[in-house]
Order: sequence, then structure tokens, then C-alpha cells
Amino acid sequence: MSAKAIHRRYVAFSDAHYAGNLVDGAYALKLFGDVGTNLSIELDGHEGLFAGYSSVEFLAPVRGGDVVEAEASLVRKGNRSRTVDFELRVLCRGTDDAGHAQMLRPPLIAVRARGTAVIPAGTEKSSWN
Repeated sequence: MSAKAIHRRYVAFSDAHYAGNLVDGAYALKLFGDVGTNLSIELDGHEGLFAGYSSVEFLAPVRGGDVVEAEASLVRKGNRSRTVDFELRVLCRGTDDAGHAQMLRPPLIAVRARGTAVIPAGTEKSSWN
């Protein structure tokens, strides 16, 4: 299955909560919720309901001033459940306090997760007639 959705976003300095302009892990999970909802709408015509994560790995820091990319990829599609892999990558990072930044090549993988979404009964695209 190759269904996926991708969102890109600039991480505002106001989102940083810790020393070194670090952003909390909940920021990544919020982005995963948004991109997962996007994927559910494209697949099923419904936002879906997120049931939970089976795994979450925080691999590298996300900082204010970064440009990140959140991706949701369909792994398995059951009758109403959807297993989705998520990845948050840092594409750009600031290099100083004067606003200079650079592209990261390759992007830095910051967070990986796997979760399950559920489409409520009677809302599947096949029932839209």
C-alpha cells in the first residue's frame, strides 16, 4: 500500500519550551494527528478516530526555527481500522541567532511512531450512496 500524506511546517520559537529552544515531544504527536487526519480523509472521506500509538520513538531534537515534515503512511487497512506509520523529519535548521539557516541533507529523522485509526461504522466511502 502506498497511500501517504505529508505536511510541512515552520516550528515557531514560541513552540519551544526548554533550554536550547527545544520543542516538547507532544508537538510531534500533534503534527502526526493532523497528517493522520489528512490521510483518513483522503482514504475514507472521514476524519477518523485515533485509537492510540503502539510505539513512539524520539530520535533527535526538534527546535524552534526548524522546518519539519510530518508523514503518515498507510501500513494496513482493515474493515474499519487503519495502521499508520508516522515520521517527523527536520528539513531545515537555524545556524545562528541572526536568522541564518541551512537545509539538512539528508533530513534528520526526529520522531517515528505507529498508530491505529478507526473509521466509524457507516462512514466508509463505499456507504456514500
